[in-house]
Amino acid sequence: MIRLTAPFDKKDLKTLHAGDNVLVTGVIYTARDAAHGRLCAALEKGEELPVDLHGQTIFYAGPTPTPPGRPSGAIGPTTSMRMDAYTPAMLAYGVNALIGKGGRSEAVRLALKENGSVYFAAIGGCAAYMAACIEQLDVVAYDDLGTESIKRLVVRDLPLTVAIDSEGNDAYAMGVQTYLESV
Repeated sequence: MIRLTAPFDKKDLKTLHAGDNVLVTGVIYTARDAAHGRLCAALEKGEELPVDLHGQTIFYAGPTPTPPGRPSGAIGPTTSMRMDAYTPAMLAYGVNALIGKGGRSEAVRLALKENGSVYFAAIGGCAAYMAACIEQLDVVAYDDLGTESIKRLVVRDLPLTVAIDSEGNDAYAMGVQTYLESV
């Protein structure tokens, strides 16, 4: 298991390989479809974003309401493919890493490689466990979006797998290839 501290340095991301299991501690941000739409619209207009995401990690998630005495409600990854139209622009802007679930388009894989960024997969169905990894949650932008607002999370030992590394190697494609070679 590889331990990483977010935000990540690009040099550290280059040491990761598709299929590596990691534990992430540090600061990451949530953003889903509606927030990505607003972020990319602002970038297209040349406007500053409401939160500086240069060098940061975006987790495609929207936590449930926070129960009393807890830093966060349940939080699990949403299907990453829904952000594929926005991802190349966000990576070009300076986002270093992404967290979600499921495969990505070829355009996203190439953008990750071009920008030296990494896509991590989080396990779906483990939202309560992932909530236990959150030490602090603060809404930092687009509060009107409710669960889809952008939140700053402080996490400890968030378990992830490198799905696409900074060289563009795709663990999902590698898994399919391994399976096809075995049958």
